[in-house]
Amino acid sequence: MSDDPVKTVRNGAVLEVTLDRPKANAIDAATSRRMGEVFEAFRDDPELRVAILTGGGEKFFCPGWDLKAAADGEAANVDYGVGGFGGLQELPGLNKPVIAAVNGLAFGGGFELMISCDIIIAAEHATFALPEINSGVIADAATLKLPNRIPYHIAMEMLFTGRRIDTEEAARWGLINQVVPDDSLMDVAREKAALLAEGPPLVFAAIKEVLRETENMKFHDAIAKMNREEFPTISTLYHSEDQLEGARAFAEKRAPVWKGK
Repeated sequence: MSDDPVKTVRNGAVLEVTLDRPKANAIDAATSRRMGEVFEAFRDDPELRVAILTGGGEKFFCPGWDLKAAADGEAANVDYGVGGFGGLQELPGLNKPVIAAVNGLAFGGGFELMISCDIIIAAEHATFALPEINSGVIADAATLKLPNRIPYHIAMEMLFTGRRIDTEEAARWGLINQVVPDDSLMDVAREKAALLAEGPPLVFAAIKEVLRETENMKFHDAIAKMNREEFPTISTLYHSEDQLEGARAFAEKRAPVWKGK
């Protein structure tokens, strides 16, 4: 639909998802549910291996929750859909790489949506902040995730003050992977996605599941669980055609051809 706030384009094994909700790409409950549907379909489509998430326009990636919708009575604890706010943060079993192509301001829930992706590429003019403190609410996902992503004291300052940081500072703290010229953002994101699309999907799935499921486990318990193949993706990987293909390709000194099975 032309008025769909979530635009999608398939490019081979890559799905490009654009949050396009003028003027600022803010997310209300209906948009969040739509995003959840899109990423759920991406997760379940065996032909798709990588997704790119970006924002429509040149100024906003996403400022987060639609405060106008909130002012009109939409509660903060409304049903945001299968993937939680923005469709990504709580989507179960999403074992494929997702790249954020941050084309502008990423604030609040938009910042949280960004850090729910696996790789973050930002245009030079992008800015980042968690301004929830100024609205008298907590940055839910960022409070849980950010102190584990960047130095604790920097994370706490961002959470306590809501101050903005630019791409130079974000890169310095390891918050983002790469800063690129504004007009090169999607080209670079597509190059990265194409590289990942050629990679071993069963290995990527195992990496994502293990990281997600062992987050609160002790190291030795996590390693033991991996060795016992108690993670479904680990078991699938170690009994797959792809694992044999990897060994054969190495022995034959050629590039492997991954089938995802």
